[in-house]
Amino acid sequence: MSPGTPESAQTQRLLDEVRAGDRGALDRLLAEHRGYLRTLVELRLDPRLRARVDASDVVQEAQLEAVRRVENYLQKPGLPFRLWLRQIAYDRLLMARRQHVEAGRRAIHREAALPDESSLQLAQLAMAAGPTPSQVMVQHELAVRVRAALAELPEDDREVLLMRNYEGLTNQEVAQVLDLELATASKRYGRALLRLRKLLRQGGVGEP
Repeated sequence: MSPGTPESAQTQRLLDEVRAGDRGALDRLLAEHRGYLRTLVELRLDPRLRARVDASDVVQEAQLEAVRRVENYLQKPGLPFRLWLRQIAYDRLLMARRQHVEAGRRAIHREAALPDESSLQLAQLAMAAGPTPSQVMVQHELAVRVRAALAELPEDDREVLLMRNYEGLTNQEVAQVLDLELATASKRYGRALLRLRKLLRQGGVGEP
């Protein structure tokens, strides 16, 4: 398993204040991570859920759950605070999916809600050895193809790409979330990029 990722100085200071009994520090700590949790949820919110489930509601439920569990966390913090919060939010998202969507369906129904700019960045990363993607097709069409290719990837590949490229997690943090050795997490990410590149090329991206 990967060694722990140190907390930021700000997060560590707020955690110390929470331990000392400052409930306002917990509010500030949760507010500091709210934007990240919303990004996490937005990326994975099933399109079929969007009419019934709001990303802000999922984040709020996750943070309420964190408030209920924070004392246990402070006694035995197995993960850095951000990753602990991430785990809670991810679990709440899975609960919403189970409540509203049939289990086991995939492809376009699980397409991540990625912005065009982020999709283009991932395409450029995956196709680094070939022609510049913007030279192959208009940017919006490329972004659509990237999202479709991501939906075709196995769940493990899609998750590691989302964590690294859209959540902004480091390789070390990904290793902690997935309970992997650092080298194994790095190999999984590289393999996922190669598979994404193959799917993009099959879709005509990067071909002469």
